[in-house]
Amino acid sequence: VQLQASGGGLVQAGGSLRLSCAASGRTFSSYVMSWFRQAPGKEREFVAAVTWNGGRIYYADSVKGRFAISRDNAKNTVYLQMNSLKPEDTAVYYCAAGSRFYYNGKCANTVKDYNYWGQGTLVTVSS
Repeated sequence: VQLQASGGGLVQAGGSLRLSCAASGRTFSSYVMSWFRQAPGKEREFVAAVTWNGGRIYYADSVKGRFAISRDNAKNTVYLQMNSLKPEDTAVYYCAAGSRFYYNGKCANTVKDYNYWGQGTLVTVSS
């Protein structure tokens, strides 16, 4: 599967953005989809994940209550609605696809849990 992220930009603190990740391929609906982010000088970190049918969703504590992940399998697209943005949310955001939602009883929330990655879209939050 090939992934193309979009929707990043510059926004003031407290504002909102909606990221999209379009996938190619007929098997999109079989994948767990997630969002990660990477700030300058930092490691890539998990943001959110959703199962193939949207039945299970998991968020990093840092975005819980502010961000919402969703997917539309008919459009082969996963979204990340980001509200109440903070300067510390500034990062390149990546979408990723994987085959499992759980590994050893934990949500798949590490880079190695995902096989396919989009190119990233930059989100900058000004104070």
